[in-house]
Amino acid sequence: MIDNRLRLSRTALPSAACLALAAAAALLPTGAHAAPTAPTAAAGTTLSPAGHRFSAVADGPVVFEAGPIVVTCAASSTLPGAEGRNTVPDGPGPAGPASVRISPPGFQDCTTDVPGLRVSVETNEQAGPWQVLLQHGSPSTARLSIPTGGFVLRTSGLLACTALAAPTAPATADGTWDEQQGSVLLLDRAPIPVKITGSFFCATSVTTATITARYAVHDTTDPTRRITVGP
Repeated sequence: MIDNRLRLSRTALPSAACLALAAAAALLPTGAHAAPTAPTAAAGTTLSPAGHRFSAVADGPVVFEAGPIVVTCAASSTLPGAEGRNTVPDGPGPAGPASVRISPPGFQDCTTDVPGLRVSVETNEQAGPWQVLLQHGSPSTARLSIPTGGFVLRTSGLLACTALAAPTAPATADGTWDEQQGSVLLLDRAPIPVKITGSFFCATSVTTATITARYAVHDTTDPTRRITVGP
């Protein structure tokens, strides 16, 4: 398990607080980590069992980073919703990834080590859908697609700042799909663009943040089955 805790300098508190905002705004692109290896399969991707509903629940904390700052959300999930959200599509997919619309994920109990700074996260579908794009390959990949302005992080208390993820266009967080220990979507410091607004001490120059998370995907139609990605 990656140790995502951070020791903050009390002498740089205002800027640290803003960076925390940017960090939490993350859900994903740049970063020191390379993108997942391109899948080797050229054929379409098939998800199964077709028509089944699923949930994706964070197995451990979700960690957002910007520079030296870390914000941690203790819980996160996306659950089956209206209009077929979180439903495995029928039949083989096209020659690219299979796209699945999901309910906007929730993020709860988000904290930072900055004293006196409270953090809240809201997600929405006002400008388009949240999606997961799955591609069979070696390894199989999983990309989290965030609609424009679909993730908003706010701080209050010490500083009042707002961080907007995917501020001008939909953004994608690149990760991997692992079926070795269950059906799991992994994000490892995946970057995403952010826009910071607020008071003078808000870090408006910060334009990217990263997310690290491990989402366990469960078949809610038949809990004895697993969601799988194949050719």
